[in-house]
Amino acid sequence: MPNQATNRRILEDRLKELNWKLVEIEDALDDTPSPDAEERAVERESDEVLEGIGAAGQAEIRMIRAALARMDAGGYGVCTTCGDAISEDRLKLLPQTPFCRNCAH
Repeated sequence: MPNQATNRRILEDRLKELNWKLVEIEDALDDTPSPDAEERAVERESDEVLEGIGAAGQAEIRMIRAALARMDAGGYGVCTTCGDAISEDRLKLLPQTPFCRNCAH
């Protein structure tokens, strides 16, 4: 069985990091637009990139929170699809994964 204390710490640290990044993204998106038309176009492109990064961060946050909930419920390390154990190697790589290697495909 995976070392849940280590994985919990990794997940909680990553959650803090993502939350800070999302705050930074929100701050950047709230910046006053430039009065220059060309600069506004570049800012819009940058905003689209930031929004994509923010959406990916929010998705990862949901996965981490779900993994922490599985830990609290005693189901961490068990595939949510087939019920088999998730390998320690896989959990080291993806501590938030709810799927074993076979079900992730």
